[in-house]
Amino acid sequence: MATNTKFQAIRGTRDLLPPETALWNRVEQTAHAVFSTYGFGEIRVPIFEQTDLFARSIGFDTDVVSKEMYSFADRDETSVSLRPEATASVCRAYIEHGMHALPAPVKLYYLGPMFRRERPQKGRYRQFYQIGAEVLGGSDAPAIDAEVIEMVMAFFAKLGLEGAKLDLNSIGCRDCRPKYVELLRAELSKVKEKLGPDSQRRIETNPLRVLDSKLESEQGIIATLPRIAAHLCDPCAAHYTAVKHNLVLRGVAYHENWRLVRGLDYYMRTTFEIIAPGLGSQNAVCGGGRYDGLVELLGGHPTKGIGFAIGEDRLILSLQESGKAPAAHGRDVYIAWMGEKTYPTAVRAARALRGAGFAVELPAVEQKFGKALGHADKLGARYALILGEDEVASGQWTLKTLADGTQAKFTEAELLQYLRR
Repeated sequence: MATNTKFQAIRGTRDLLPPETALWNRVEQTAHAVFSTYGFGEIRVPIFEQTDLFARSIGFDTDVVSKEMYSFADRDETSVSLRPEATASVCRAYIEHGMHALPAPVKLYYLGPMFRRERPQKGRYRQFYQIGAEVLGGSDAPAIDAEVIEMVMAFFAKLGLEGAKLDLNSIGCRDCRPKYVELLRAELSKVKEKLGPDSQRRIETNPLRVLDSKLESEQGIIATLPRIAAHLCDPCAAHYTAVKHNLVLRGVAYHENWRLVRGLDYYMRTTFEIIAPGLGSQNAVCGGGRYDGLVELLGGHPTKGIGFAIGEDRLILSLQESGKAPAAHGRDVYIAWMGEKTYPTAVRAARALRGAGFAVELPAVEQKFGKALGHADKLGARYALILGEDEVASGQWTLKTLADGTQAKFTEAELLQYLRR
């Protein structure tokens, strides 16, 4: 039955089309190249997992779990969810496959789509993409934290992302952070009436999240609150100092941001965020931190861990707005063939040129010369290879440079040599 339904992408999702996908490919190929030089191997985890995995790792009371996850009952009534992030999945795989027995630390990275039912806005989608990495096992040496941060900054530098800035903090450990949280809760309770409803609620559920507030009316109050750096235990303070020393050693500039916290219990010590230009108020392009308690929380052996996630959508947007997107790539060669007898030669030429790595357009049907050149121009071709019966008979092929209209004749072997130069 005919229908007038006009199908469109679901709100908060979108199609990625050429030539934009060329930039996505460049970003992802750069991630593969840079991360491998630091000894990371790629892991590919499922797009959906048991809902409890995310509820336990992210937290039952978080907005992600309570409001934003795409969860549904499978046919056996098991509750499954599209992954809102990948760290929990990587830790689950680490446990499931006994990766603790591998030489430590185990270094893994991933790329792919994540799903959250958030309000769509600039650089934020319901299907979004992340590039991330995790270091699991081994020690919690400050040099590991610094090298992970160095790798992210090297990745951004390789992409030509200018103006990326690193914010750094330490949020203590199980010994010192609870004391700070109670102090923070007590100070916030004194000014509760001056805070908005979200911050009032968080005083009881998670006081650290109040520090994330973007409400203009709360900024003056937050500025007077006690800072965690002054309340770190001696081991955490020493660790933080050593992380900063290791960053200086690696030539990585940073800015200390005392409000940069992770509100979940398994996060500890190092936390960091990287902001990029061109993104407005939602300018964080990468976030990460140490989470030594997560693998244990999910049923594994006590395991040291640190990782990060890059918002690829925001990274792409920042690269585009800073003019770092590559120009649209047309065809290298357009083959304008004329006469049925020339077609086999045109096919052979296309195969040879493509085999040598050139982008070639071979029309399926014969075109008049003027129309063929017009089509080549629309496709952004650099050259038109003109193959008429005279060219095929003589073995002298005509190559026209479309930018200036000059042309020259080459044998098949000479043509490949010329184009390679």
